[in-house]
Amino acid sequence: MQGDKLMVKVDKLSSVKTQLPYSYYSLPYCTPDTIVDSANNLGKLLRGDQTEDSPYVFKMLEHQMCNVVCRKTLDAKQAKEFQEKINDEYQVHMILDNLPLVIPAARRFHLLGFHVGFKGKYHMASGVKFFIFNHLSFKVIYQRDMQTKTSKIVGLEVEPFSVHHEYEGEWSNTTRLISCDPRTNRSVTSSSNPQEVIEKQEIIFTYDVSFEQSEVKWASRWDAYLLMNNNQIQWFSILHSLMIVLFLSGMTAMVILRTIYRDISKYNELETLEEAQEETGWKVVHGDIFRPPVNSDLLCIYVGTGVQCFGMVVLTMMFALLGFLSPSNHGGLMTAMLFLWVFMGTFAGYASARLYKMFEGTKWKQIALQTSTMFPGTIVVVFFILNVLISSEKSSGAVPFGTMFSLIVLWFGISFPFVFVGSYVGFRKQAIEDPVETNNIPRQIPEQAWYMNPIFSILVGGLLPFGAVFFELHFIFTSIWRHTFYHIFGFLFVVFMILIVASAEISIVLCYFQLCNKDYLWWWRSYLTSGSSALYLFLYATFYFFTMLEITKPVSIMFYFGFMLIAFYVFFVLTGTIGFYASFWFTRLIYSSMKID
Repeated sequence: MQGDKLMVKVDKLSSVKTQLPYSYYSLPYCTPDTIVDSANNLGKLLRGDQTEDSPYVFKMLEHQMCNVVCRKTLDAKQAKEFQEKINDEYQVHMILDNLPLVIPAARRFHLLGFHVGFKGKYHMASGVKFFIFNHLSFKVIYQRDMQTKTSKIVGLEVEPFSVHHEYEGEWSNTTRLISCDPRTNRSVTSSSNPQEVIEKQEIIFTYDVSFEQSEVKWASRWDAYLLMNNNQIQWFSILHSLMIVLFLSGMTAMVILRTIYRDISKYNELETLEEAQEETGWKVVHGDIFRPPVNSDLLCIYVGTGVQCFGMVVLTMMFALLGFLSPSNHGGLMTAMLFLWVFMGTFAGYASARLYKMFEGTKWKQIALQTSTMFPGTIVVVFFILNVLISSEKSSGAVPFGTMFSLIVLWFGISFPFVFVGSYVGFRKQAIEDPVETNNIPRQIPEQAWYMNPIFSILVGGLLPFGAVFFELHFIFTSIWRHTFYHIFGFLFVVFMILIVASAEISIVLCYFQLCNKDYLWWWRSYLTSGSSALYLFLYATFYFFTMLEITKPVSIMFYFGFMLIAFYVFFVLTGTIGFYASFWFTRLIYSSMKID
């Protein structure tokens, strides 16, 4: 309603060059009488968001001009802080009615936030100077409901200016500015003298606010913020990935429907006519195909962890598709992923225990303990090191002690017991029976051709799942590292389905070729074949770092690669588990379909 009080909330300062967020009040900006922190969820705290009150307060539908916020005289330290943030291209983020502040750009593609300032030469002066944006011209866009006679905010735009304000006489609360005077309808323009940031420099912070009616409905107010100019590129990436999957599907169908069917028919016919003199092909290794692999316990742990990751990703995408995790719910996506992860511990324990019992293991509690600690423990160690580095830079991205304690409680208080419950249930069930008996003496594996070398086949196998998601990675990386919204979860879900199919099919095909060459050590190779796509993910992250980002600070570099190391690890166990279960199903299917005396 007209006259209602509106307060702009200030959020973090962010920079593409450093990737380290800071609190808005880490710089000596104007402050309100009391600074109240808005309620932050777990996801916002992990992202370094810190929403607080600001001195920018105005009334609905009441235009204002040249409002003075405060006057500051910078000392040497404060001037240096501003100059450093300007040099690192930090942007200021603000929020009004849960809508982010934007700078309107051409073709309605909004730019989030505005820069602290800019640097350059002015009037042919020697050396580079730093200038601050100290005047903000707000535009509140609203929708007028003619039935209820109410107004709803549907957008917040700003045009920042750097202006050296002038006034006459001594400064007081009633002093009027010469450079910006509402009595003469004189406002700040881009031709005004910019405000330099130097020691002992007086800076006056001001703002204007105007209101503009729009036909945009309140329910659609986020559409302009999420508008993207790369839909055609994303459609191209989807079609590219589909072509890869169709190629793989055709190859797999040929193998299964022709080659394997022919093999099974031939083997069964020879056994029936008692004409088999010598076994050939994949039938030769039937007595060794289900022999437990080396480090079987570790394989069980990684398979269980992969099931946990898979459940988390699938459920997160389902919630996102239903609209529960839209960008308007700040930090909701990360919060949901954390809670879904801990609750998926039951499935992790169940999967690892079932496989462990199949390998004739007896110490299910030990497997449950390792499943609940190995993967998250590694993530926590890397996360803790990164947090110490970020804390050394006094960044708001450093996770506070209370949040760290909450994460530990989620891990040991929820995920840990859930893994044990799943392991208990899984181990009590009857062991999975092998379709063929295992020989007492392992068969000698013949020398393999160079193209069947484990390292070569594993590296080749990882290329296709990575290629299926290659184009979408650009949009995901841009969303994370260039601070934009990623909201097209429909695209992401389709790409994820393609990734599942590609990982499963390439694992099946290479597993079949391996068995045809009488190599029965397929357990770990099936996991690593599709899991090696994570290696290409990390290589792409390195390529993206050197070509798309301008990070130079050592801490920022370590933060980037540390975060991508965590992503690499998650992607490895996810795709590796998909490939393993596909090969597991495939081998059981073909050997259970064959008559063996």
